[in-house]
Amino acid sequence: MTTLQLVEEFLNTVDQRTFSRYGEDHVAAEHLASPRELADWLAAHDLPGGAELQPADLAATVALRTALRRVLLGETDGVTALTEHPLQLAPDASDGLRIVARSGRPWLDVIVETVARSAARGEWQRLKLCAAPDCRWAFHDTSRNGRGRWCSMEICGNRHKTRTYRERRRPAG
Repeated sequence: MTTLQLVEEFLNTVDQRTFSRYGEDHVAAEHLASPRELADWLAAHDLPGGAELQPADLAATVALRTALRRVLLGETDGVTALTEHPLQLAPDASDGLRIVARSGRPWLDVIVETVARSAARGEWQRLKLCAAPDCRWAFHDTSRNGRGRWCSMEICGNRHKTRTYRERRRPAG
């Protein structure tokens, strides 16, 4: 799993896609609707903390996910989004320092630490939400110039370009 893949998959635990494709409607879904679903997601991603999760754990997880999505949409900054998850420097095994979060929820600490490390490396700017308002799927922008806007050029990008073309060709009046 790449550095940001875990965060990308975490952000996509809420699916806001509502578009139609090939005559089939895509229905938005919440994949972390209960502590049990959160525990299952944590286990599937080898993250700590799964057994005795409470509704407060779920609420904190959804709050972090929402805050990170708001950062990607430009609605808030990273500092504001992570106020509930302070970061510290701590010694590591090789006599160096590493970034650690200590929220009391180890799975959230892993996600926050991953976000912090990716921001420090300049990788965070490559994680984006699809520009299509009926999609908003998180994706890792692998374009050469880092200006990708669509989770999939074949789906969302094509729909946007087709819509724009048809609007230009529509007769005035």
